[in-house]
Amino acid sequence: MKNKRILITGSTSGIGRASAKELAKMGANIVLVSRNEEKLKTQVEELKKATNNESIDYIQGDLSSLADIRKVAEIYRNRYTELDVLLNNAGLIVPDHRTTTDGYEYTFALNHLGYFLLTGLLLDLLKKSSTARIVSVSSSAHKAGKINFNDINFEKGYNSFAAYSQSKLANVLFTYELAEKLKNTNITVNCLHPGVVNTNFGNDYKGGLKLIMSMLKPLLITADKGAETSIFLASSPKVDGISGQFFAKKRASKSSSLSHDKTIAKKLWELSEKMCDFKYSF
Repeated sequence: MKNKRILITGSTSGIGRASAKELAKMGANIVLVSRNEEKLKTQVEELKKATNNESIDYIQGDLSSLADIRKVAEIYRNRYTELDVLLNNAGLIVPDHRTTTDGYEYTFALNHLGYFLLTGLLLDLLKKSSTARIVSVSSSAHKAGKINFNDINFEKGYNSFAAYSQSKLANVLFTYELAEKLKNTNITVNCLHPGVVNTNFGNDYKGGLKLIMSMLKPLLITADKGAETSIFLASSPKVDGISGQFFAKKRASKSSSLSHDKTIAKKLWELSEKMCDFKYSF
């Protein structure tokens, strides 16, 4: 990974932070993306000291905002001319119905549209790499998900797990569709389940649900353990040329039947382009 350029979203906590540290140790040139600039500044300095790697940069941006995603891509393009690995990691689950500045349901906007638009905006830079990788953090929760095309923003009744599982299914559908569109190119596209990780995930919950989450935390795996598959897909020669797969525990794994439905994938792709006001160019 020496001198490979890696962009990591959602990098200031949890598996994103752990992934950044390990990839920096390998000698990669790291660019961190998160919405909290103070945390980013602190993380850059901490990573430089911990890894003896000075090539660590950051770009501040809220990836639930389409305007911020475009700003992040523009800043990156102004600084760098290539991208070897895009690690789409930013994600969350929220207990109540929230909308973004664009008027979209927050979970779907950050967890799916953020991946979709940022990837599209940086695709030509990935094509310049000799071998590029797109890695997206999904979840086994996608197996409980469906794409609610009639109410994509959950305006008729919000359920936090349904919104989350929808967004994670969207990650897998996006991965498979993009991998198909990029077959016979220098770019591989894969997604993964990190495991059930003890991070800040779900901290917004209150009352009984918050108590349940806190009781479960001792049973969860560490962020370092949860980051292993992300790091593997970003760096390992064992997955050279492997594309369009869902991984868990560093192995290709079976995803839901809906995730292989090409009609749903095509419809989601078209909806995503419309919602982002962005057309992919291949």
